[in-house]
Parts: sequence; structure tokens; C-alpha cells
Amino acid sequence: MNYNEFYQRSLDDPEGFWKEQADVLKWYKRPQTILSEDKNGYPLWFADGELNICYLTIDKHIEDGYGDQIAFIYDSPVTQTIRKYTFHEVKSEVAKLAGGLTALGLTKGDTAVIYMPMIPQVAFAMLACARIGVTHSMVFGGFAPHELAIRIDDSKPKAIITASSGIEIDRLIAYKPLVDEAIEMAAHKPEKVIIFNRKLGAKIPFQDYDVDYEKLVLQSEEVPCVPVAATHPLYILYTSGTTGKPKGIVRDTGGYATVLKFTMQYVYDIPEGETFWAASDMGWAVGHSYILYGPLLNRNTTIIFEGKPIKTPDASTYWRIIAEHKVRIMFTAPTAIRAIKKEDPDGSFIKKYDLSHLKIQFLAGERCDVATLEWYRQHVPVPVIDHWWQTESGWPMIANMMGVEYLPVKPGSAGKPVTGYEIVIFDENGKELPPNEEGYVVIKLPLPPGTMLGLWEDENRFKAGYLNRFPGYYFSGDGGYKDNEGYIYITGRVDDVINVAGHRLSTAEMEEIVASHNAVAECAVIGINDALKGQIPLALAVIKSGDTTEHFQLEYEVVQLVREKIGAVASLRNVIVVQRLPKTRSGKILRKLLRSIVDGEKYQIPSTIDDETIIGEVTEAFTSYGIGVFK
Repeated sequence: MNYNEFYQRSLDDPEGFWKEQADVLKWYKRPQTILSEDKNGYPLWFADGELNICYLTIDKHIEDGYGDQIAFIYDSPVTQTIRKYTFHEVKSEVAKLAGGLTALGLTKGDTAVIYMPMIPQVAFAMLACARIGVTHSMVFGGFAPHELAIRIDDSKPKAIITASSGIEIDRLIAYKPLVDEAIEMAAHKPEKVIIFNRKLGAKIPFQDYDVDYEKLVLQSEEVPCVPVAATHPLYILYTSGTTGKPKGIVRDTGGYATVLKFTMQYVYDIPEGETFWAASDMGWAVGHSYILYGPLLNRNTTIIFEGKPIKTPDASTYWRIIAEHKVRIMFTAPTAIRAIKKEDPDGSFIKKYDLSHLKIQFLAGERCDVATLEWYRQHVPVPVIDHWWQTESGWPMIANMMGVEYLPVKPGSAGKPVTGYEIVIFDENGKELPPNEEGYVVIKLPLPPGTMLGLWEDENRFKAGYLNRFPGYYFSGDGGYKDNEGYIYITGRVDDVINVAGHRLSTAEMEEIVASHNAVAECAVIGINDALKGQIPLALAVIKSGDTTEHFQLEYEVVQLVREKIGAVASLRNVIVVQRLPKTRSGKILRKLLRSIVDGEKYQIPSTIDDETIIGEVTEAFTSYGIGVFK
């Protein structure tokens, strides 16, 4: 199959192209209206169709004779547990929990918040909600009560489903006190809190609204799947907003099911029945799409991993899981690979495992620097495919469509547009830019199926954030450029561009150069205030384990590298060495937070931060080097 022809067909005849993909699914009521519009002229897909995604991910496979196939592998190095569940077992758990939720009064059109760690019950809860048409809103387990309260007030759940605790490497985090505190802070009061007791010793203060998860499942009857409209909101997933108030991304059911099944075949190139592992968290878009719904729609065994790439117990964990569970396709964030590379720069652990079943390694979540890509390719002889998408899209927008045609990989590029996405690079005034000129990454409407329906009960913010800037186009918020062959390079959020004496410079490009130094495990480049030039770049570098390069030598060599590749205009003078970089739990570096600290601006610690103590560490580094306001 030829990528160019396949892609062009999706643009020339979107209705015919996506109808063909929708026909692969089993609908209760097959859609006749393929593409229509809402009152704002925003696209709706398969509006008159009816289906149920829980049926498609579980019941259908049992009906087709695959009930004894493994659906989930729960691999938890933090509790030293491995447990496998067949489709039969998953159906029993899910249908009974759905029966319990129904008995508690939850019905189609209600919402439920799920606040859980990476355990099988998080998947059961999401699928049980989908089974009865309850819109779920998964909140990353361990989020601060204030953040959970904001999401409770916005989504107004009838119930919260939680667990007694989560584990962060070797630290037990009691969830129930956090849930109780959030409910106390919220104006909206959920009627019930359903708690799965992990029996790990966490405190579970009892409240009148509490229901025991296991008792509820035990005493409930299995219930069948409820047909829902294709445009029914399957879930709300909150993502950080520029104003501080999170945005509730709303996902439909029919378009989403269609494209997830499609991408498992055409992007990820995985046959039915094989094992797919997205090493992420269910609290992120990756978890929804490629730990849960995508693999199960394609009848793939999927892995629920409760651990980290390092320290649970060490940098061999990923390789052990790939070997032990015969993972065919893996997906993780570049930050995870960088963490492994830092701990094991020579790839010694990799040599201990048989990785012959692994066919492709996908990376996403942030831009993959060339050094990380090359390190992986050097140690694991499989294609390493960077690709790009957003919580808003729910599935890849730029990729190398491995199930269509394996195109040559260009380090630094996320690939070419995925079918259905007509991606254009605009200047400030909405004029299309020629190849190799950096601008705003926008997508011509209509967006393909499965992308966001809007923001939960916030139409004005949806239009202001995504549609008003360039009428007729979706504004991604990212900058980038296309090369002469149509490959797209994402250079980062548009606010990750710095202005040095009138020159707009990409921090992503500088990071690429800093990361190419042999001593650097990972890095961040930020723009800091400068009286003379407006802004100047500052590099923060984490050094590889065991490297003995002196700081002054590293700084000199990195500054020379940047001058050589970008020129003196880059004005990089300072490189500071830090132990760690502040990141979100999904691995994104918190550059805005770093900028605020070094510029002495007021800042709020994001609820998504992985470890708050890093703030003290970087502040200490800024002080000892005399950088910014710490001069």
C-alpha cells in the first residue's frame, strides 16, 4: 500500500474513507449520516449511529470464540505481582461492577470520577461506566485534593470510584483522605464513593457515602451493554489550561472507536491477538487510547504496568517486561528512555534479555531528541518511531504509518500527517508558509473522527482556544515546520520560543544540540529575562551516571556546539548541572515553572508535578550558579 495515495484518499473523500473504517465495527445501529456539523459548524461523525465500546472491547471477542485469550496483564514491580485476566474474567468483573453502579442509581448520561492507581480495577471501572453509558472522568491517582475538587465541580459526578492507595516507587500514598478532602472543598457533592481496598496498610477513614468495591461487585448481577449514540460522551479528560483552570476534553464514542481500531492496524501495525504495551498511565490520553480501548478493540493483550522505567527495581524493568510478556509493539515517552539511558548508558541490562519478539518501538508525549533516538537504535535493533498527537486529538496526528508504508525515518521529525489530518504551517496572519519556515501548526477542518467533541460545558473557551485564531482551522498551540518532502518537525509549544534581541529562537532546537553532547543524559533550555537582550537562553543539564566531565569543560563545549550550529545570535552563555529536571508525571519538562523561578515571578506548583522536592533542588542550583534573580 502507498502512503501518499492512502493519505490523499482520506482528504479527497473523508466520508467514504471513514465510512469504510466504521463498517469494520459491529454497530447496534449502523450510521447513515457519516459527517454532519453541530450548531457552531464543528464536525460530528456518525451522528445517527448507535454502539457500545465496552461490547466491542470485551463481549464481541467472547462471542467470536476468544474468551480464553488474555486481555490484561497486570505487572506491578512495586508490589511484586503479575496477574493475567482472560476476556471471560474481565467481562465478569466489568458486568458485575456495572450492575453495582446501576443499583447505586447511575444511569446513561450521568458522570463518574475515577481516581485510581495503575491496577486492573481502574480498567474495570472505566469499562463498567462505558457499559451503561456513564461518562467517566479519570483523574490521575494521587492528584492534590484541590485539583480533584476542581474536576468534581466541573464534571459533577454522581459517584467517585477510588482505591485505598497508590505506590510511588517505594512510598505508599493513601487516596481516601485525599478524596474526602476534595469532596469537602468541592461545591458539588457526589452521592457515593466506591473504594477498592488494596489491603496495603493505607488509612481508610469511613464516611456515610462510602461503598466497598468488592462487596458491591460480589452482590451485584451482571448487566448487558447499553446502546449509546455515536456522539455520546465516552469520557471527559482534563488537561492543563493556560489560565490555571483545567480544560475538560470531551471524547465521543463512535468516531473514537472507529479510529482506535484503525490506528492499531495502520499506524501501530499490530495483528490481532498479539501483545501491545503502552507504558503510560490511565490518567493520560495515552492510557485511555492505547492501554485500554485501542488494544482491546483490536483484540490485543494489553499491559497495566504499576512501576517506573527505573528504580522499580532498576533500569532493566522495561526489557524484562518486553521479554517476559512477548511484547510485539511498545509505546513510551522519550523521557523514560532518557532515564534508562542515564542509569545504563552502555545498555548492559538490554543484553540480558531476549527482545526478539519486539518489532517496533513508538515514542510520543514530547519531542524525541536525536541523541535518545540514536541511543535506542544502537542498542535495540528495531524501528524507533517518533510520533505526535495531543490529548485533544486522542490519536496520532503525525506519524510514520507503519501498517501502510514504512517511510524513511528522519531524526527530529515526527513523520508525515496521519490520514484525515490536513496539516498546514501558518504565519501570524494565517498565511501558509513555504517549506523549512517555522510557524504555527494548524489543521484544516473538518478534523477526522475521534478528535475532541469540545470542552465540557465550556463552549466559549473551546472556540477561543482552538477555533477563533485561524477561522476554518484547528489551532494546535504548537510551532513547527515542514521540509521539502512533507515531513513535519514540531518545535514545541508556541510559548517555548524565546526572543533574543529581536531574533525568535526555538528552545527545542537548542535542546537538541545540548543533548547531543556525550556527557548529557537529558536537558532543558529556557529563556530567562535579560536587561540588554530581552531574553537569553539558559541550559540545565543532567549528566549521565558515571560521567566525570568537569562543569567548566561541559559549559565551554556546549556553548561552542550551540554557536557552531545556530550561531552567536543564540547567546547561550550558561549551562548549569542539576540532579533532576522538574517534570509532570507523564514526563513533560516543566519549562514554564523553571522560567518563573529563575525570573523571580510568582508561580503555582502544577498539580501534575512528579516530585515537588525538585523545586528546592533547582532553586539551590540557580542560587549557587548566581543565575537570573539569584545573581
